[in-house]
Amino acid sequence: MSEPLVYIDGEFYSKSSARISVLDHGFLYGDGVFEGIRCYNGVVFKLREHVERLYRSAKAIRLEIPVSMSEMMDIVVKTIKVNGFRDAYVRLVVTRGIGDLGLDPRRCPKPSIIVIAEQLEPILGAESLKRGVRLIISSTRRDPVQATSHEVKSLNYLNSIMAKLEAIAAGADDAVMLDTRGFVSEATAANIFLVKSSILYTPPVTAGILPGITRATVMDIAQSLKIPVLERDITPVELLTSDEAFLTGTGVEIVPVASISGVKIGDQVPGPVTLRIIEMFNRIKVDPAYGEKLD
Repeated sequence: MSEPLVYIDGEFYSKSSARISVLDHGFLYGDGVFEGIRCYNGVVFKLREHVERLYRSAKAIRLEIPVSMSEMMDIVVKTIKVNGFRDAYVRLVVTRGIGDLGLDPRRCPKPSIIVIAEQLEPILGAESLKRGVRLIISSTRRDPVQATSHEVKSLNYLNSIMAKLEAIAAGADDAVMLDTRGFVSEATAANIFLVKSSILYTPPVTAGILPGITRATVMDIAQSLKIPVLERDITPVELLTSDEAFLTGTGVEIVPVASISGVKIGDQVPGPVTLRIIEMFNRIKVDPAYGEKLD
């Protein structure tokens, strides 16, 4: 099987020969933004929403993307098609570009656009969609909103990596991170929901979360299924004593939670509310009404 082709600034390169400069500020300082996007059966799911969020993130860090949103969408579609994929995970990256060893972004005259498309299982494993995942509550707190806010999907994920390392050391699949106040924020690279008395709860943006595309989709699904959904602060005890819990994200999709810090969540995995949401999500993710068709 031939190597996937990677898009870099208007050209395609084989995966093994794709390169960026060591002086790119994305590499040196995590100075850039990105999106993870999925294509299901020839439908690029919520492509417009992902690209719009990319541009919002870029605006927040004063990064001028050198193409329009419609051109960026075309680049993503072209990268999937040139690889001959019908199902793919796409990583869309915009870096500040080549500069020097100083921090000054003015030294970077031209941002770089990189698109990687690969066939990839859900990041926490395909089996996790059935058996659920084991989480811990990490001692690493989510960066506060007035610092490196996770409302911006930037290239700096060290905060998440530290929590992930803690989960690995504990033999868990992933970690729940709390905000600086001690309320539940999100997992290392996924949003979190809990179910209590058939009501769906999820932390608000003020808890330092990324406003996830899959998260928003789940909230829309809940509304269509007449499941009440509330955004509010959630304590660790509320999470541990929930009837059900699940993670959402482009990379993980929708993953039920089996346990948190050794505490079993609910009576079955996935729980009945989680299962209804997963079933609806699996229907709409291949619906052209919810994305951009390759053909």
